Amino acid sequence: MSQRAGDATASAVTPVILTRALEKVYAAGSEAEVVALKGVDVRILPGEFVAIMGPSGSGKSTLMNLIGCLDTPTAGSYACDGVDVSTLDAEELAVLRRDKIGFVFQGFNLLPRMSALENVAMPMGYSNVPRIERLQRASAALAAVGLHNRGGHLPSELSGGQQQRVAIARALINRPPLLLADEPTGALDSKTGEEILALFKRLRDEGHTVVLITHDAEVAAHCDRVLVMKDGELHEGTLQEGLHPPQGGSA
Repeated sequence: MSQRAGDATASAVTPVILTRALEKVYAAGSEAEVVALKGVDVRILPGEFVAIMGPSGSGKSTLMNLIGCLDTPTAGSYACDGVDVSTLDAEELAVLRRDKIGFVFQGFNLLPRMSALENVAMPMGYSNVPRIERLQRASAALAAVGLHNRGGHLPSELSGGQQQRVAIARALINRPPLLLADEPTGALDSKTGEEILALFKRLRDEGHTVVLITHDAEVAAHCDRVLVMKDGELHEGTLQEGLHPPQGGSA
């Protein structure tokens, strides 16, 4: 395929994430005003594995909250899998988060009194999926992350890596186009962290879009693209850039 044909094909694909001039200002107009994001443009296509990197205070957590529809921008636009989120009310936003975004956090966020199988099945409880189907799909999701024989175990009976695999299975259970992972290896030892990153790569190879928020260059090195946040601005960057704190004020 020619470069021009390849570019045309890529341009015809609906981005999973598309932001234009995205801004976020806290306490606008007051003495405590903080400009957290400054005109962020980002385009992430289906099947990409992207790291958003930057030191504490750079704005990457603010961007994650906007991409995850957990917060609203002060200005600019964001389309998630082709849906302009500014057109949605609170209930519609909740449905979009459920159907289009799978969240994976550093702290796993599993319910301690539920088994691994029940934790994975839980998001489908809001989708009117019959219980039998929920458990079948949850079992298949656990098998997909290598935990087919751990469904009956409580989180306290699982290792940290196994708990994070349960969290990934839960994030994928509604088959969302976007998997958003915030420091997903931060609570894990290096060997287990490598295993989780290998799992993300496999999910990428299967067509999932994975966006990983991190401050760790070794983690970001596993991704296909690195975007660097500095002082609330985002640009294509390098691992070395992401290691250095922003000059001047924080965002």
